[in-house]
Amino acid sequence: MAKATLTISSKTYSAWSLRGWLLTQLAGLEVDEQRVENDAADRAELLLLSPSVLVPRLTHEGASVWDTLAIAEYLNELYPDAQMLPADRIARAHCRSISGEIHSGFTNLRSALPMNLKVRHDKFPVFSGARPDIERIEVIWQECLSKYGGPFLFGAAPTIADAMYAPVTTRFLSYAVGLSAPSAAYCQTIAAWGPMIVWREAALAEAEEFEDLDVEF
Repeated sequence: MAKATLTISSKTYSAWSLRGWLLTQLAGLEVDEQRVENDAADRAELLLLSPSVLVPRLTHEGASVWDTLAIAEYLNELYPDAQMLPADRIARAHCRSISGEIHSGFTNLRSALPMNLKVRHDKFPVFSGARPDIERIEVIWQECLSKYGGPFLFGAAPTIADAMYAPVTTRFLSYAVGLSAPSAAYCQTIAAWGPMIVWREAALAEAEEFEDLDVEF
């Protein structure tokens, strides 16, 4: 049987590619990675102007799925034993809701703090418009960690929600965003998660391709 293919862009900058790849890891699906060229459409995705470009895209047994939440639901349907969503109905609805919220919102945060796994600032001026997004994310995280016991958002094991919020944790760490203790601990949990370590190491080994990218836009 042919292996699945996941189309991605930069591992350093592409939050959507990271989400798609983490979802395949949650499902236990082995994939061949296909890197897209950094054309205009890919650069738009890189700058997080839209999650709707066709990256990431999962090609699997005749299916082509190119939206992160669609990939999540597709994999959950195929691999229910992977427990990508919580077993409890109420928790499952909660997981879907916060995953949808990060998928469609937080545009000020995306523009103010673009994902860049090769930088780590001691201080960084955060655009005031991004503060409400940061505060809302902290509310989401703290509610989940308190309700389900951590260290992941829905308990002891990672779920779709953790894959969706993982790029946010990299932003907070890269730009030294001041966080509450529970939120800071959650960022460290994601940083120490095996698939995140693998992805980060690959990003650090990636050739620098966007020399003109200004991360402070």
